[in-house]
Amino acid sequence: MFGLHAVRDALANPKREKIRLVVTQNALDRLGEIPAEAAAAVSPEIVDARTFDKHVPLPPESVHQGAALEVKPLKWGSLADLALEGAGKPLLVALDRVTDPHNIGAILRSAEVFGARAVIAPARHSAPETGALAKTASGALERQPYLRVVNLADALIELQGMGYIVIGLDGTATEDLSEVLEPIKGRAICLVLGAEGPACANARSRPATSWRAFPMPAISARSTSRMRRQSRFIPHHAAEADCHFNGIGRPRVLRIAARHATCVKAGERRRRRGLLPF
Repeated sequence: MFGLHAVRDALANPKREKIRLVVTQNALDRLGEIPAEAAAAVSPEIVDARTFDKHVPLPPESVHQGAALEVKPLKWGSLADLALEGAGKPLLVALDRVTDPHNIGAILRSAEVFGARAVIAPARHSAPETGALAKTASGALERQPYLRVVNLADALIELQGMGYIVIGLDGTATEDLSEVLEPIKGRAICLVLGAEGPACANARSRPATSWRAFPMPAISARSTSRMRRQSRFIPHHAAEADCHFNGIGRPRVLRIAARHATCVKAGERRRRRGLLPF
């Protein structure tokens, strides 16, 4: 990772495993005092600003500000641990095919401000912990859990089994987000954001100019993208059924719905019996 804010916060994070710190003298002065734990792990390699790029293999367009830190990815634990026992309010953000590290970094900053327990993304078709992501996150990567899961659709089903209401955001939807959230105040919520091209709504979604909300389906066909190709969705109000869809017009999708419905119903029963923390 690179950049003063990203490097400073990573050095201050005792959970981050540090390997190598390369800085210019000016950057070292601006970083301030290095925490004792970090100083014991890595010794600063002070290099000339004019030859910095020769010492650190960064992309040519990187704005490193004379500071780079080699680290290992953070381990945030399992989805269930974060969803049920994580810090902050029961709010999660799921990203569907958001591959730009700058966008993810900005989302991490916003998620931290709003107190989300975690930002979730698929292991494929999403940005890993890169230097560009860390710099855009401006330190939020050290505090805001960023969990990459094998299958996003399965993760959403698992969350619904825990009592979470899954809400997808799409620029072409007709319901306003505030209207959807009003009848479910106090409930655990997972907001799903899609990339500008393949947005959450359907394969023909256009780039959004203003985000609106509609309930996402409580079912999935291996991935949300594949499900979008299989069916047209008719939104259902959140107050009527916890973010389910009615009117799904393809037999195969209906079979998938029957297979996964028990997971959602079980989560609702557990919530009513007081077995869930929200």
